[in-house]
Amino acid sequence: PFLIFLHALPAGPQIVVSVYGPDVFGNDVVRGYGAVHVPIEPGRHIRTLPMFVPESTSRLQKFTSWFTGRRPEFTDPRVVAQGEGREVTRVRSQGFVTISFNVV
Repeated sequence: PFLIFLHALPAGPQIVVSVYGPDVFGNDVVRGYGAVHVPIEPGRHIRTLPMFVPESTSRLQKFTSWFTGRRPEFTDPRVVAQGEGREVTRVRSQGFVTISFNVV
C-alpha cells in the first residue's frame, strides 16, 4: 500500500506528487516525487511523471540513513515544483506515475 499526496501550488497550475510506502523495516519512506503542469485546454490529457528521490551525499550519511531508517526527503513540496536550488541536490530516478486530467 502506497500513499500518494497531491499538492496544488498557487504559483501556477502545477501538481506535485509525493509517493510514500513501507521499506523493508516497515517504516513509511518517500518512494518518489514528481511535478507536472496542469493542462488548461479542455479535454482529456494523460501525463507521465518521472519520479525521483533525494539521495544522501556521503557514505556516512547513507549508512546513517539506512541504520536509522530515515531517508532524505523534502519538507516543502515547492522544492519539487521549482527548479531553483535543485542543481545541487543529488537525486535518483525512481520510476513513473501516470495521471489523467479531464479539463472542462
